[in-house]
Amino acid sequence: MNAPVSSAPAAEVAQASPVPPPRRRRRWLLRILPVVLLVAAVLGGNWYWQTGRFLAETDDAYVQGDISVLTPRIEADVTEIAVADNQRVRAGQVLLRLDDRDARLQVRQDEAALEEAEAAIRTTRQTLGQLQAQIGAAEAQIEQARAEQARAEAEARRTQSLAGSGYSSRQAAEQAVADQRKAIAAVHAAEAELAVRQQAVPVQEAQLAQAEARRDQAAAALEQARIALTYAEIRAPFDGIAGNRAAQLGQRVRPGQQLIAVAPLPQALFVVANFKETQLAGMRPGQPVEITVDAIPGHVLHGHVDSFAPGTGSQFSLLPPENATGNFTKVVQRVPVKLVLEPGQDEAAIGWLRPGLSVVAEVDTRTDPEAPRGILAATAATLGLGSR
Repeated sequence: MNAPVSSAPAAEVAQASPVPPPRRRRRWLLRILPVVLLVAAVLGGNWYWQTGRFLAETDDAYVQGDISVLTPRIEADVTEIAVADNQRVRAGQVLLRLDDRDARLQVRQDEAALEEAEAAIRTTRQTLGQLQAQIGAAEAQIEQARAEQARAEAEARRTQSLAGSGYSSRQAAEQAVADQRKAIAAVHAAEAELAVRQQAVPVQEAQLAQAEARRDQAAAALEQARIALTYAEIRAPFDGIAGNRAAQLGQRVRPGQQLIAVAPLPQALFVVANFKETQLAGMRPGQPVEITVDAIPGHVLHGHVDSFAPGTGSQFSLLPPENATGNFTKVVQRVPVKLVLEPGQDEAAIGWLRPGLSVVAEVDTRTDPEAPRGILAATAATLGLGSR
């Protein structure tokens, strides 16, 4: 026979069950919710009309910098690596040293060639001076020969006159005529010697010019060798951070081979944002920009629009598009825009910037860049409750 079922547990279960909320609370929520939604819609719409529609934003933006990749100018072995990886360097600081023995020998060889060329110039100048003295001597010989010619002619006339009168022998007259002819020949010989000396002057002057040209060539070669000697030291072109070192100690390097790179300091970096062509209508240089870096959460950096690229990104790609053939599908193009950071910002945040980091850039294209940007500030400005 079964025992009778007690009703006490059922009563306890009924008392433990949750009591449904009163209908009054539900009615209050149903009444206040539309009001809240309406206020939010009004505030959001006012913000969009006053501010939001003027903000051009893109996440296709990256930190950029003018990175210098250094290559050797001569073929040599790496003898010293003077900097560590990711070390901050100063402009002109030695980063790498190459074996300079061959370059030093070339400098000594070119110095000797220059000395030889200068000695040749001195020799040619002395030869030219001697030639000028010989010309003077030849001119003096001409004067002497002409004086002897005049004396011999006078003597010949006098002897012939005496011989015709019978006061002199015929032999003496013939000797006087012979002396006269010798004197004339001596004049011609002296004049010929002078002509030879004078004709040698342009030759010596040409040789002097040639020697001077060889001297200039040797001087240029020496200067080039001295410059090549400086190539044995690879220096930083500007203040920055050394990185991407590919050179190893003892490695044989050749001209054009990438050895090390120098990136600019974070303060010298900038942002290149690729905005859609539909966002550029109201964008102008100098407009303020808010930049959010993915690697620096919680920090907003400020900058301004600096300049626009001369063409879309596709025009500078390896294979520019050719839309004149085949089927055509219109694609919204993007234009690189250079954004420059404002000075005087958080140095700790700026110090984390590196070329290649992804950022989100937002340009304020309003005519008044100082106008409020927040929802409450925009509402207050609309209602006239505050200034900016």
